[in-house]
Amino acid sequence: MARSGAGKSAGRAALVGVLSALSLVFLYASALVPTGQMGVVAVAGLLVAAAVVSGGLSAGFLCYGATGLLGLLLLPDKANALLYLLFFGLWPILKSLIERLRRIILEWVCKLGVFNAVLTLFWLSLRAVLLPFLPGALHQIGMVYLAGNAAFVIYDVGCSKLIAFYAGRIDKVLRKAG
Repeated sequence: MARSGAGKSAGRAALVGVLSALSLVFLYASALVPTGQMGVVAVAGLLVAAAVVSGGLSAGFLCYGATGLLGLLLLPDKANALLYLLFFGLWPILKSLIERLRRIILEWVCKLGVFNAVLTLFWLSLRAVLLPFLPGALHQIGMVYLAGNAAFVIYDVGCSKLIAFYAGRIDKVLRKAG
């Protein structure tokens, strides 16, 4: 039996709610783990990508906004919430918009431009906090950008593969069930 349009909309809204809750759980976990906090925040951001795939950009913005706001209110470590709000939570939405250009070189110019703008913001505002935790080689600004850009490219390619997996396997099943 086919569901009505309202039933599908309600199902998508519920899915966004579940993805937001899971994203918040990962954000909260990032404050509790002793190492790998940035990786856990990145996983929280991947759930925004799932919301974009399953419900569109508006669902992605809703997931991102709800998780970010609740993260700022509930997380004991506000730095992780800011990392989510300024990059990892927002990136799947920006990635979706940038990849609509369908011109690979222009896409990478835009992606690297966004990443470097965020990296510059973090470097200028958090340099005193970050420097003690960085290896000696990364105390040079050029090395920060070189290592950061290399890590970002790897992250973005991995993100694309996970999004494709979600779209091809998980979302496909969800759509059939809905």
